[in-house]
Amino acid sequence: MSDLHIRCATPTDIDAVLKFWRTAAEGTSISDDHDGVARLVAHDPEALLLAERDGVLIGTVIAGFDGWRCSAYRLAVAPDCRRQGIATALMASAEQRFAGLGGRRVDAMVLEANERAHHTWDAAGYQREDHWRRWVKPLRG
Repeated sequence: MSDLHIRCATPTDIDAVLKFWRTAAEGTSISDDHDGVARLVAHDPEALLLAERDGVLIGTVIAGFDGWRCSAYRLAVAPDCRRQGIATALMASAEQRFAGLGGRRVDAMVLEANERAHHTWDAAGYQREDHWRRWVKPLRG
């Protein structure tokens, strides 16, 4: 894993990240566009973590902290790079960031139908909480 480099995204990475998510991430979000990712990077420049090998993007995670909750989103690894410890390395970086910010617990948004991801999160020590349900309301139509 010594050839793996994890860094924070910059505005120049946005288009590459969006393209990467189309092939490596499950599901889509209302914020999966240039403006949405640009707002994230501008608001919290250390939240979007990128894993690269030889300058090629092979993984992402959004490690968001609002002062109250630590939230992990968009943990994605290139299909041909899975099962190499990249997700583990990304989450270790995210958890280190959260701990440095004073976070106490990490919540992860995981699609119900993405069973492969369920195994990944379980192996990383995360537990599913079935007594919570996500409620959403788009602010624009």
